[in-house]
Amino acid sequence: MKNPGLTPFERKVWDAFPYGRDVQFSDANGETAEEGHAWGPERSVRAEVIRRLLVSGRPADGEIASLRLAGVRVTGRLDLRHATIPYAVRFWNCHFDHAPNLYAMRIRQLNFSQCHLPGLDAATIRVDGVLRITGSRIPGAVRLGGARISGAFFLDKADLGEERVDDAERDPILQLNHATIDDDIWAPRLRTRGQIRLAGATVTGAVNLDNADLSEPDHTVIDAENLTVGSNLTAWRLHAEGRINLRGAKIPAQVNLGEARLSNPRGVALRATSCTIGELWLGDAAPISGSVNLRGSQIGLIHAAPEVWPAHVKLDGLTYTSLQPRLPAGPRLAVLERDDDGYVPHAYEQLAAAYRRVGDDAQARAVQLARQRRHRTTLAWYAKLWGHAQDATVGYGYRPTRAMAWLLGLLLLGTVVYGLHHPQPVEPGKAPDFNALIYTLDLLLPIIDFGQEKAFNPHGAYQWLAYLLIAAGWILATTVVAGITRAVSRQ
Repeated sequence: MKNPGLTPFERKVWDAFPYGRDVQFSDANGETAEEGHAWGPERSVRAEVIRRLLVSGRPADGEIASLRLAGVRVTGRLDLRHATIPYAVRFWNCHFDHAPNLYAMRIRQLNFSQCHLPGLDAATIRVDGVLRITGSRIPGAVRLGGARISGAFFLDKADLGEERVDDAERDPILQLNHATIDDDIWAPRLRTRGQIRLAGATVTGAVNLDNADLSEPDHTVIDAENLTVGSNLTAWRLHAEGRINLRGAKIPAQVNLGEARLSNPRGVALRATSCTIGELWLGDAAPISGSVNLRGSQIGLIHAAPEVWPAHVKLDGLTYTSLQPRLPAGPRLAVLERDDDGYVPHAYEQLAAAYRRVGDDAQARAVQLARQRRHRTTLAWYAKLWGHAQDATVGYGYRPTRAMAWLLGLLLLGTVVYGLHHPQPVEPGKAPDFNALIYTLDLLLPIIDFGQEKAFNPHGAYQWLAYLLIAAGWILATTVVAGITRAVSRQ
């Protein structure tokens, strides 16, 4: 194909395109794309030449055309707005002087690997295959809002954005809002200095952020409101400075933050409100620096040691099926006491239900007792007094053995007192022989009638003791029966 005005190197690129051949400049000296500003015309291609080639170039007979450049400097701005490129394009270790403008472009496959780009404007791009920026250094914004990628999006080892110079709000460094990706987002070891925006995005496969290093201190580092993921979101050993926002996300499999470090000490480190998540995995993660907000979410399994949770949490409306690892109620209750909303009954009910599902009724009762004690702190002084009495005597009904101990203690008291001071018979000569033990049992047990209570009539202080035993018997016996009923129902 003839095209005048080309440099010798550009002619080489032009001639290789119809045959899909690589055009690779020797990088024996180990030069990287970062050093592209020093590359001379012998390895430079003007962006307008690339555009003209992709838009008007044609494959040779029987060949599959593609643009494949390695170790090349692209001068000028590559402008392919609204273009339809039916070819695969690959840049490897290339240096772009200006950010390419690929707005609304449609292309078969696009690859920027190990490249240096000032930025990338590719909003609403359509890629029929894979989009790759693996290992690339891009200090400016990567705009892919509304993109449609039929294959996977690879960002592994990419380095995006620059360190903050002030605390002002700035545009997201990676914009994938409302994008649709029909495969995975593959970004292990991704490094970003700025916000990743995934709001409203749909990823049919998985999102992989293993070993990623993401930073936007005191601001939102991941904005993934209403993100929909087909399987897992894995972020093993993720280091994130700033807020992770997953509000309204739908992730049916696992959100894996194992060994992650989440830090936003002056605000919310993890917001996952109104989410639907299969499993939330925080196993072996470092203690979260900042608060955690899980209000209104539905999570199947939460795997997190109590020490992972920060000093401030918000758990009202959170529902879950089970908790791992298996622990007694005490450490879990300590997390509920950190809730910024104070006493949240729903959080206690959820924890108790989780223990009941695994058949641990004793720990479920411990949670219910803790709930009553926490609730007592919100009551008026007179209600608190009554609460303390209930707690001391029967543990709000969740300590039936304590009620049994009180019954035995009162039985002993009544037996001793009435054994030393027999009450007078109601009808002398007709009353049965007095038995202090049976008489006290008759007072304490509200249903059983041994005939002693009706046959004898104490006076004075002994009568008041009888009234006390009758009242205590009703309360304590009811508590014991309720405890036995709950134990039997668990069987």
